Amino acid sequence: MTMTPDDVIAILGPADKTLVAEVIATGATQAELAEAFAWANNDEALMGEGRHLPTGRVARLVDLLRSDEEEEDWKGG
Repeated sequence: MTMTPDDVIAILGPADKTLVAEVIATGATQAELAEAFAWANNDEALMGEGRHLPTGRVARLVDLLRSDEEEEDWKGG
């Protein structure tokens, strides 16, 4: 089932409309987004648990989330 903007915001918190649209466009599920959010925010802990690096849509979502964070850092936000 396709996520709605509300689904994305429920997982990410307040988010830029462009990021929300990009996340929805991946076709990912809420579970995949939640996993990607965990990886984007604490990859060292997940690797320490022996978890395999994300692949597929989860990896794409991690890239989107990290690039959004980098953009926020660059803007000073």
